[in-house]
Amino acid sequence: MVGGGTDPGALFEGHPDGFALYEAVAAAVAAIGEAEVRTTKSQIAFRRRKGFAFVWRPGQYIDSKVPAVLSIALPERLDSERFKEVAHPSPKSWMHHLELHEPGEVDAEVRSWLVSAYRAAA
Repeated sequence: MVGGGTDPGALFEGHPDGFALYEAVAAAVAAIGEAEVRTTKSQIAFRRRKGFAFVWRPGQYIDSKVPAVLSIALPERLDSERFKEVAHPSPKSWMHHLELHEPGEVDAEVRSWLVSAYRAAA
């Protein structure tokens, strides 16, 4: 993976549970293929031609005990009880927000969603 921006660890400084979740997502993405990693003050983005997965810490913005959220951009809406919210920010994109509490939640189902998002971002 190619890096850019700030160090991913900086976003989760003082929040090791959240950083472990980022690492689980990063490992899942690396198993799919090459992606750029961009870290900003608010999130860590995985990109190809465009962003397809984003990890962020909700406690940065609201009172939340959730260590990390994985947002997956797809060209169509997926329905799963696992998603906290699904938004439609643009005509060609659906953003699927998944609260993560432990690395094991980045399982085969989540990896399949990441594969679909990775392919759509080409």
